[in-house]
Formats: sequence, structure tokens, C-alpha cells
Amino acid sequence: MGEFELIRRYFLPLAGQQKSRSLILGPGDDCAIQRIPAGRDLVFSMDTLVEGVHFPENYRPDHLGWRALAVAASDLAAMGADPECFTLALTIPVADEQWLSGFAEGLRRASDAFGLALAGGDTTSGPLTLTLQVHGTVEEGAAIRRTGAQPGDLVAVSGTLGDAGAALDYLSELNPSPDVAGLLDRYHRPCPRLDLGRAARSFASAAIDVSDGLLADLGHILDASGVGARLDSTRVPVSACLFRLKGDAAVTYALRSGDDYELCLTFPEESWRRAPEALRCQLSVIGRIESEPGLYLDGIDCSSGATPSGFDHFRRKS
Repeated sequence: MGEFELIRRYFLPLAGQQKSRSLILGPGDDCAIQRIPAGRDLVFSMDTLVEGVHFPENYRPDHLGWRALAVAASDLAAMGADPECFTLALTIPVADEQWLSGFAEGLRRASDAFGLALAGGDTTSGPLTLTLQVHGTVEEGAAIRRTGAQPGDLVAVSGTLGDAGAALDYLSELNPSPDVAGLLDRYHRPCPRLDLGRAARSFASAAIDVSDGLLADLGHILDASGVGARLDSTRVPVSACLFRLKGDAAVTYALRSGDDYELCLTFPEESWRRAPEALRCQLSVIGRIESEPGLYLDGIDCSSGATPSGFDHFRRKS
């Protein structure tokens, strides 16, 4: 099967321009065309996933199709963006039809779930690698940035943390217990918090998605905003599954492991009070922003570098 037949059979059906208000022309020409309405900003992000680094070797292709788009779409959620479309550059060792069918099905389900239309891309031969670029739009000037945290702001996180990181300990299990299955589902099918990000646009001062670990990702907000923070570990939300499996170590997974794709946001207290209950009930307040730089967990400085805090592509995983 040649490149163009591969694209026609597996990826053209994902074009789905009806999912996007701004995509004028999708796959099949030299370029895609996207028209941004007046008064809106285009926000876009790119993620690359490499076999053996970002997902295991021989990983199920339908899981990979979902994960690949979810990981990229999570960046749109952190900016509070409305999803529009995405591009895919796919490098595969061979054009295996069974693998491609599974991958395309996982990608289709994610595309439908997240409201992202395939705008185009590229395919080539080589070690299994995926690069996705996602596009979204927001009202002009309304995107949530990392630079807006101010002293006195509350630090909040969505959902529960640590499940996907802990799932790495169980990926080879053939008959997982219900608790292990719960963790594995968080790893295989992450759900970017797109609705939450949009709902938080008018209230949050800063945001980031938790992809490399809470301490590491919150640290990016602190660096960008020129502030510090103090966190209370007893307020960090963990699932019942994770606690039953890992006990007291559950909080460590929640603080330091990645792949949950929840959101970490900061809120001025007045904005937090004004925010609707439907928004606040999805979040746990775990700390507060301070003027002095540094990240303190239960009074202990975690920002010195002596305590590794998350995933770094050019260091060992903590």
C-alpha cells in the first residue's frame, strides 16, 4: 500500500470539516485553509510522541490514536481555547493495515470526542513517531496564560492526580484488578479538560496542563509569573484506586508523576468566589501563590533542584 492510498483509506475519513467552524479546506490539497473570524485569536500547539519514550513499544494502536490527540488537545484546554482542527505527521516502520486500522479508529474516536477535525499532515517511513499540531481559537486577548499568577491567588487542580503515572507499574498485567484497571484507563484514555478550560477563562489568572507532574508544571507557572507558592500535600486529590494500591505513596505519585492531563490553575480570591459552583466543584484548592519565589510543599522547599519534581526529556524520569 502506497502513501496516498494509505492516506485515502485511513485518514481522509477523519477530515470531518463540520467539526470546525474555521477549517475551510482540509486534506487533499497542498495546504489546508483555516479562516479565523474577526475578534478571535488563533492558539496552536505541537506535540511529538516517540515509541519507547512517550509510549511503550508494541503499544495498542487504538490506545495510541486516542492518547496522541488527547495529549495535544490538553494544551488547548490549558489556554481555555475552543478546539478547531489538527494536523498529523505519522512516521511508521511499515504500512501494516491492521495497525493502521486500529490507530485510525482510536484517532477518530478522539477527534469526535474533542471536536477536532483533521486538517492535513504527512506520512513517512521510519521509527514509530507521531507529531500532532492542534489549533483552537479564543476571543481576542482571552487566552489563559502562564504569566498571570499574582501573590494571594489560590492554586487549584482538577480531578485526581497520579493515576496515569502509577499505571506505568501495571502496563504488562493481563488480568488487572478493578483498581488497576481504573489506573490503566486513565493512562490509555486521558480526557483533556477542554470544557473546564473554557469555563475558567473569565476567572483564572494562570493555567497549565499537568503533563510532566504537578510540582514540575506548577513550577512553570511560578517561573513565568515571577512568584512562588506554598502547597498543602493533604489537599492534593488522589483517587480511591490509587490510595488502595499505593497507600501513603499515592500523594508522591500525585505530585511527581505525569500523564494525567488535568489542569492546574490559579485564581484571585474574588474571582474564585464569583466562579459558578459548576466550575469550583471540579477543582481542589491545594495552596496559595506568594510574592517570594520558591515552591514549598508542607513548608519544605521543592524548588532548589535537590528534589526532582517531574519528567524531563533530557533527564531520567523521577
